[in-house]
Amino acid sequence: MTIITILLIILSLVVAGSLSFYHYLYKVKNKSTVSLFLAFFRFMSIFGILLLLINPIITKNTLETIKTPLPIVVDNSSSISFLSANEKSMELYQKLISNAALQDKFDIQSYQFDDEFQQSEKFDFKGTQTNLDGVAKNLKSINKNVIFPTLIITDGNQTSGNDYVYGFDTANKVFPLIVGDTTTFLDFKIDQLNVNKYAFYKNKFPVEAFLRYSGTKNVTANFIISQGNSLFSKQSISFSPSKKTAIVTVLLPANKVGLQVFKATISSKEKEKNTYNNTKNFAVEVIDQKTNIAIISAINHPDIGALKHAIETNAQRKVTLIKPNNIKSLQDYNVLILYQPTPEFKSIFDTAKLAGINTFIITGNNTDFNFLNQQQDNLSFKMSSQKEDYLAEFNSQFNLFAIDNIGFENFPPLQNPFGNITTKGNVSVLLSSKIRNIDTNSPLLAFTENQGKRTAYFLGENSWKWRLQSHIDNQSFEKFDVFIDKIIQFLASNNSKKSLVVVNENFYNSGEAIEISAQYFNKNYEFDEKARLTIAVTNTKTKQTKNYDLLKSNNSYQVNLDGLTAGNYDFSVKELNSKTTYSNHFEILDFDIEKQFVNPDLEKLTQLASQTQGKTYFPDQLEVLIKSLLDNEEYKAVQKNTMTKTPLIDWVWLLVLISIFLSTEWFFRKYNGLL
Repeated sequence: MTIITILLIILSLVVAGSLSFYHYLYKVKNKSTVSLFLAFFRFMSIFGILLLLINPIITKNTLETIKTPLPIVVDNSSSISFLSANEKSMELYQKLISNAALQDKFDIQSYQFDDEFQQSEKFDFKGTQTNLDGVAKNLKSINKNVIFPTLIITDGNQTSGNDYVYGFDTANKVFPLIVGDTTTFLDFKIDQLNVNKYAFYKNKFPVEAFLRYSGTKNVTANFIISQGNSLFSKQSISFSPSKKTAIVTVLLPANKVGLQVFKATISSKEKEKNTYNNTKNFAVEVIDQKTNIAIISAINHPDIGALKHAIETNAQRKVTLIKPNNIKSLQDYNVLILYQPTPEFKSIFDTAKLAGINTFIITGNNTDFNFLNQQQDNLSFKMSSQKEDYLAEFNSQFNLFAIDNIGFENFPPLQNPFGNITTKGNVSVLLSSKIRNIDTNSPLLAFTENQGKRTAYFLGENSWKWRLQSHIDNQSFEKFDVFIDKIIQFLASNNSKKSLVVVNENFYNSGEAIEISAQYFNKNYEFDEKARLTIAVTNTKTKQTKNYDLLKSNNSYQVNLDGLTAGNYDFSVKELNSKTTYSNHFEILDFDIEKQFVNPDLEKLTQLASQTQGKTYFPDQLEVLIKSLLDNEEYKAVQKNTMTKTPLIDWVWLLVLISIFLSTEWFFRKYNGLL
């Protein structure tokens, strides 16, 4: 408090005392106890009111001791149980959290991780995935701007997420407590199988296998691919202490249409501790037809190459580049992409109309718009000779098919002649155009469907820049290629519109996310946000049925079916209001990634400890670890002085006391007949 405040308080004491003395004691002949009592209450009331008027600031200092955080993170994945290390993990954890010296020095935090990271003091070791990188990200977020050690009780075998070695903050030391038997056992393992999801009937498709050997002697193993009782491939592969990996490529025939499940196996005469990782199932969807697309153009342009690459990322698509004067038969193609049409395209337009072939029209600076006005009646073009750059704006209400905004607003502008473009009839606009930040109210990408014939309009050239920008933004062409593939998928199908559209994979690996999405459209083919969708999933072997609700997400409904065991399943999606149904099936392949390991990953955990200036420890070195943490002067508790300033007027109890004093004074005056 300032000197002025102190002087005012003293003055308040004098004023309160003077007034109380004057009212009850001055010139009073008989000074009774009642007079003194009333003078005291009057003094306290007046002094309290004057204090509120002065409103001094009360300063309070609080000394707080802040300990260094000590996260103790336990691997809760099922690989810990598979390596028979769950009991040892619990024993280590209990010894750490119950250590009085650690509790005195550190703020102990208890966490667990498998596919997710969460605070926990109980562990069941049943996690289906191991994501150590998630530990790094979460600890950075929880303990910001603090230097702290991290203890991780784990086998180090990661199955999902980014490489954890470089995920942890190098300023914070990590001390892995390695559980599991580090003894090297003889073991064969199929590390990875690379195979396309789709193959074409009567063709051959490649399977690439990455094989690994762990052992100390020269051995020979057989790598076999089979289907049921049929043997498709058998190869003998030699391994040694110096040659512990092998890559095998096999071509398999696609002789049956539909979902084909195969089994890859590596085995030898040697005895292994873990044979679960010797086998992997994989599946391929064999299709008996391919979508043929013709890109027809009279000019050369980078857009054409970008479109061809984007379309052919889907193995079901085949693209042919043709000049408008060199076409022999349009009947060989499912979709025609007409790039910047001119009068040379007259016969192509005529044939496409007669044959009912869907078209994808792309315009640009070389397009003859007068000719285009004559060939179609969905859009009307009134264009000038001046070039203009057009930016894209995504229409979230578009509902012909499900598509996400992949960042269209941030893509480079497309170039097209300046002019006025108006829609006629039933035209669905996915992207509208802007000149700088001004809306033109004109389409940039639009779709139409008349009497079963579908047409798409992409009004601008230089879409190759979009593909490059998408790669810069996402380090992959995938999002742009999927965008183009959905356009082609819409054009490649002449099916009548369905009110219930369901998207699912034909097979999943156990442990993977099993997601099914659906869209329901009303009679005007508008996305129905009030639809009530349910799904019934039946195991074809056990006949057990589970029911789920599909939850709305953006422009679709989704359900997550995680937790289903390996096997074949039939499912039926139903819209409860209209009773519309869709039925299909899928298969979950038996594969537990957490059972692929026979040893902890000592090499990577040692690398992690070295990267963060920490050290690896084994269970029998627990006391050494605890001593090193206690002796480390880097982790000291910090005393923090917190100063709190509170105005006296915020003290509600002072107002209450003043009210009590005034009320008591009035009561005694009334009681003694002084009023």
